[in-house]
Amino acid sequence: MHFFWGSFDSAVTRFSGRAAPPHPGGIPHLADWVTRESYSAEQCAAGWWPGGNGQEAAFYSYVYPGVPGLAEAPIQPAEAFFNPEMGEYFLPYEAARTAPDPRQAVHDFLQSTYAAAANLSGWDRAALERH
Repeated sequence: MHFFWGSFDSAVTRFSGRAAPPHPGGIPHLADWVTRESYSAEQCAAGWWPGGNGQEAAFYSYVYPGVPGLAEAPIQPAEAFFNPEMGEYFLPYEAARTAPDPRQAVHDFLQSTYAAAANLSGWDRAALERH
């Protein structure tokens, strides 16, 4: 579990155990050496962002490096979506908050986006996951 500096979001990251290609850097207000170290391994991260600059709060999920087919992968709940500009999945906080079972809605979002990322990236899920 980690807390991102500068954006006030909290997240958890799962790793495949494999190295990732060097990140190109260029993230505003973040030194390239930090980005390259942070994304030196294949990963799927998910978290919550409180919103800002006119954008509403949301749960999010992304994979690094990106993988073809992510935008078309089936995810839940129905209000969740893939933003191609950001390369991430989002579940608006308001959609989760007003769901019949908010906890289940967030759980479904986190599990379905992780499954899409791990499956499309060819991760050995049997070796990585504990039940």
